[in-house]
Amino acid sequence: MWTPDWLWETLSWLGIGGTRAKLLFLGLDNAGKTTLLHMLKNGRATILQPALHPTCEDLTFGFYRFTVYDLGGHTQLRRLWPDFFPEASGVVFVVDAADPERVAESRVELDKLLAKKDMLSTPFLVLGNKTDDPNALSEDKLRQKLGLVQTTGKGKVPLENARPIELFMCSVVERQGYDEGIRWLSQYL
Repeated sequence: MWTPDWLWETLSWLGIGGTRAKLLFLGLDNAGKTTLLHMLKNGRATILQPALHPTCEDLTFGFYRFTVYDLGGHTQLRRLWPDFFPEASGVVFVVDAADPERVAESRVELDKLLAKKDMLSTPFLVLGNKTDDPNALSEDKLRQKLGLVQTTGKGKVPLENARPIELFMCSVVERQGYDEGIRWLSQYL
């Protein structure tokens, strides 16, 4: 049954129901993780400095209350990522689709995450960000380069014991695509 967003937000605001989840925002530096976090929190794009250390924010998105950890994407910060894996409800992995030269590096990091034993059942939302850039890869090309040809499907329930994983293309600064991806991820939390 479909319920209007305003009803879920009102119920969450009143403290009735709602699901709490711990989300990790991961990806390479300059992919748009911090911009996405600020967009979700404040509703506007802000010019930001790259994350120099992990940050944490509590957000409400519809019926869900998220504790979001933006862990940064510089090589040194990536070493800290495993410290946050325990009890992670889901991962939002952001890829700069307008920087094709770094997509291979993104794939290496994503493959490492997907292979972690303590993350085998964790749902993954992969956001191909910066589609507003004319140099951005298409969804099909990004899927191929990331090895995400066989994913869960945007409207399907995964097979039993299969990790939910899906790619959504988005432009955080244009406010497009990421909300659909977060709704998709929310069904697995």
